[in-house]
Amino acid sequence: MTDSRIEGWGRTSVVGQELSFDNLEQSPPVLFRGLGRSYGDSSLPPSANPVVVNTTRANRMLAFDSATGTLRAEAGLSLLDLHRTLLPRGWFVPVTPGTQFVTLGGAVAADVHGKNHHVDGCFGSHVRRLKMRVADGRVVECGPDLERELFLATVGGMGLTGQILEVEFPMVRIPTPWIWQESERVGDIDEYIEKLKESSAKFPMTVGWIDCLTPGKHMGRGILMKGRWAHSHEAPSKFPSEPPNLRFPIEAPEWLLNPLSIKAFNFGFYWKHLQKKREGIVDPFSYFWPLDFVKDWNRMYGRRGFTQYQCVLPNEAGPGAARRFLEVLTKRGGASFLCVIKDCGAESPAFLSFPKPGISVALDIAIRNDTQSLIDDLNEHVLKEGGRIYLAKDTFTRPEHFRAMEEKRLPKFLAAREKWDPQHRFRSAQSVRLFGDAP
Repeated sequence: MTDSRIEGWGRTSVVGQELSFDNLEQSPPVLFRGLGRSYGDSSLPPSANPVVVNTTRANRMLAFDSATGTLRAEAGLSLLDLHRTLLPRGWFVPVTPGTQFVTLGGAVAADVHGKNHHVDGCFGSHVRRLKMRVADGRVVECGPDLERELFLATVGGMGLTGQILEVEFPMVRIPTPWIWQESERVGDIDEYIEKLKESSAKFPMTVGWIDCLTPGKHMGRGILMKGRWAHSHEAPSKFPSEPPNLRFPIEAPEWLLNPLSIKAFNFGFYWKHLQKKREGIVDPFSYFWPLDFVKDWNRMYGRRGFTQYQCVLPNEAGPGAARRFLEVLTKRGGASFLCVIKDCGAESPAFLSFPKPGISVALDIAIRNDTQSLIDDLNEHVLKEGGRIYLAKDTFTRPEHFRAMEEKRLPKFLAAREKWDPQHRFRSAQSVRLFGDAP
């Protein structure tokens, strides 16, 4: 088998081999990978041993209890295929990230979160059992009450504790497949945070987009969206249609996304919400996964790609934390047409799960010559605020910054990893960068 380029969603890549389950014997794998939607280098193998196994062929639903909603499935099953099967029957995953192109194994490894984190936590909080192949070749089961240390290291552990084979968790019964959404335009970041917290007390799902380029009194103006599952008397009787299969047509030139074009996009996106407030029924595809409408949308960033910087700013930092973060970003000239702020609830017991009570800020940044120094500045600020970053999105965080953010939890993860994989057989380009693994 010849080598090829293996990419993360942000276009970071290595040259190596992506094997299927059919030819595992050709080379010992160091990492398992689903649909490759982690943005940085967490699903990329180390450059000196660039072999990764694609899990998407192992995608069967193994058991489903229609009375309780309990599902057991192979880890390569995608949320897209799961919803195509069970959403028409009135079932939905307890937590979904912003794309359906995620496998169940990837959802566990990244401990994905969504618009309902303030109510329902991360995906891993709902997992009852994992079936895994660990470093010595044994196949073991773990869960919150079985091999708990392995379970807590695997949820959010970015694939570094073993191969996830099967996942068991409860689906959620929903009244209809439609969403009742209320949205409103807000004038600045302080108003946005105030209304976000107010809305989170009333709605199970909240999210919003903000303009992170406009300075002064309108800094952080944006659109706040609140949602819940629609009741049968509110919703259309028909099942919502899937969006058209569009595709970003070209590898965009690097000059396409610049501060001027992004500022123009932000202006138009903000003012297209002409009414101060809107309400009504929307389909789940546009509410949960709007970026899935355009396949290969990452090509708009050109060959150099992009990184998504996602951090959580804890409640202890106070209501001005978001404004202070934006001030650091704008002073550095950071430009992002996608800046999303969500409310975060209780922290998971999983050792490296990302959210904790506060707000998460996510922004896409085109990779340029100064990207590393920009991320350094943002990380130093987040450290001062008592926050941390999301490994599933990270490409540039330095190990000393990560260790400082995770000084209380990281030793627990590393101890569990040493117990279950003392030779660090499972490793990634990210673990080489952050943990000092052998390349």
